[in-house]
Amino acid sequence: MQVQGHSLAGAAFPKSSARPQEKSGLPVWDAEQLRLAIAAAGVALWSWNVDTNQFTMDERAFDLWGVPLSGSVTFDDLSSHIHPADRDRVKAAFAATRAIIGTYEIDFRIMVGQEVRWVSARGQGNDADIVGRIMYGIFLDVTGRKQAEEGHELLAGEMSHRVKNLLAIASKCPAF
Repeated sequence: MQVQGHSLAGAAFPKSSARPQEKSGLPVWDAEQLRLAIAAAGVALWSWNVDTNQFTMDERAFDLWGVPLSGSVTFDDLSSHIHPADRDRVKAAFAATRAIIGTYEIDFRIMVGQEVRWVSARGQGNDADIVGRIMYGIFLDVTGRKQAEEGHELLAGEMSHRVKNLLAIASKCPAF
């Protein structure tokens, strides 16, 4: 079987894969399939009531932020966990999301105890798709990616320094 040029040989599909199809011929996903995909991707879901400043989050989001499970949490509650060096930038970015046309994404650090985690918050700006004054989005834990990027930057800086030192030494050597 092929879908858009990709072979699906050996792929397992649940018996329930015989889903109704939209006019495009693509399947309509049910809630359970979406839950499985969200869990597999490590996506944390949130909604933000722009009038009350209340966030409602799924369990993965509470775990990511290191806050106790509750019916909702305020933006100020979450902001207290944002790394002090990122806090003002993140607050300004969330306030500006309602004026941004299209999707937005912001990466920032949070503190969970003494541990620093990197979070990517993504959503839709400009009040697009806003339902009942509530915006929806996701959090992703991007700590591993950010640590790898920092390691690459450190390595590139060290290599640049060593190359400059070697060139300085070579320029002082007499010509043959």
